[in-house]
Amino acid sequence: MSDPGELLRIEGIRKTFPGVVALDGVDFDLRRGEVHVLLGENGAGKSTLIKMLSGAYRPDAGRVFVDGREVTIHGAQDSERLGIATIYQEFNLVPDLTVAENIFLGRQPRRFGMIDGKRMEAEAAELLERVGVNVSPRARVRELGIARLQMVEIAKALSLHARVLIMDEPTAVLTTEEVEKLFAIVRRLREDGVGIVFITHHLEEIAALGDRVTVIRDGKSVGQVPAATPEDELVRLMVGRSIEQQYPRQQPDAGEALLVVEGLTRDGVFHDVSFEVRAGEVVGIAGLVGAGRTEVVRAVFGADPYDKGAVKVAGAPVRKDDVNAAMAAGIGLVPEDRKGQGLVLDASVEENLGLVTLRGATKGGFVDLRGQRADAARVAEQLGVRMAGLHQHVRTLSGGNQQKVVIGKWLLADTKVLILDEPTRGIDVGAKVEIYELINELTAQGAAVLMISSDLPEVLGMSDRVLVMAQGRIAGELPAAEATQDAVMALAVSNPTTLTSETEASRGR
Repeated sequence: MSDPGELLRIEGIRKTFPGVVALDGVDFDLRRGEVHVLLGENGAGKSTLIKMLSGAYRPDAGRVFVDGREVTIHGAQDSERLGIATIYQEFNLVPDLTVAENIFLGRQPRRFGMIDGKRMEAEAAELLERVGVNVSPRARVRELGIARLQMVEIAKALSLHARVLIMDEPTAVLTTEEVEKLFAIVRRLREDGVGIVFITHHLEEIAALGDRVTVIRDGKSVGQVPAATPEDELVRLMVGRSIEQQYPRQQPDAGEALLVVEGLTRDGVFHDVSFEVRAGEVVGIAGLVGAGRTEVVRAVFGADPYDKGAVKVAGAPVRKDDVNAAMAAGIGLVPEDRKGQGLVLDASVEENLGLVTLRGATKGGFVDLRGQRADAARVAEQLGVRMAGLHQHVRTLSGGNQQKVVIGKWLLADTKVLILDEPTRGIDVGAKVEIYELINELTAQGAAVLMISSDLPEVLGMSDRVLVMAQGRIAGELPAAEATQDAVMALAVSNPTTLTSETEASRGR
């Protein structure tokens, strides 16, 4: 007899792709009014599982039950008909359509055969109110920030009368305040009886929101535990081993100043930004969203313009607004948007790893393919990239392995100064530690690392010094010993203009 409280159950699900067993006997169940966390490393099989539930893939073996009845999901329409809605990390919205048009795309209410725009906007407004977001149904989606896009996706899911809501890394790009608002909505949906499958790499979120946790490792479900399970045990289940130190920073002696930034200014974006990063040093940049952190490092790399100031590497000036000049000087940038800016998704692992060194490997119009392949194989092995082979398209890799490829191309270029913008966003705890160890290796070899992260514990755990930005300016600098969360946040919410004026006044006295 089926459990009346059970919404969804899968038994023995198996899925293979050429050369890869993605899922191998996964079991999972979801009850009404429950937040069930799906946890696992990048590449463990989580994405494959939710794509089967959403109709993108069909399992090779196993069974799926909804309301105790075995079902077959042939495509997205079957999934929607069963009350299953999925919110992916990459939003599935059309930028130039309105919020209401996106919510009801393909399902617009009609009257006399014509789209009933008034009714559509009224129903969209009710859904937006239900999820607690203050946005007009007539607003164009391209005008919205990340947090509001997230809420529009949830409203869209509710318009499908979803009883099962799958949320894939919903907090990855949200601020702390936005995360709290999202959690409040999830709790409200839980009270309404919606069953929620919640995927996250932020272990602290599990106890705050979840009821149960299912852990997937190497395509198998290895355990189901309460959400209150200690983080150390969750990590052990995820990676098959304990991780003794979450932030294993090894601080070598700092050498000469490799990167020097002097008075960098771009009107209306950032002003008079000056700092240096020494050989063997990790300097973190903290600050609230909109503080100007990404804009500054993109200017340093030559990807964005600046009006005044200078950038120097090892004492030599770097020509402004010129990415090639920055690369030639030894600067590398791992951007925050790895898929949009760091990778060619439909190219292979080998081709992506060789992007930066392609020009140097070309002689007489011919590329040294053998040498490029050998170098790519060496770096892929060094970084532990999980792949079917160097020929595999990067698009099909997990997020953590994609990030390793982005970093790997700069290792091949013998980079002196590596800029990491949100280096572990959307990456599991095991892959994070691997990237931290790689940072240690780079600085031990004399490289300088400049790291931006919205994950404050990460900044504090891996930085030798922390620069804090606020309103486009450097609000302060803290050595590792003085960099606490309270100290960083106090600077992050300060008015740097006032601080500068007060400092100059005190010097005058």
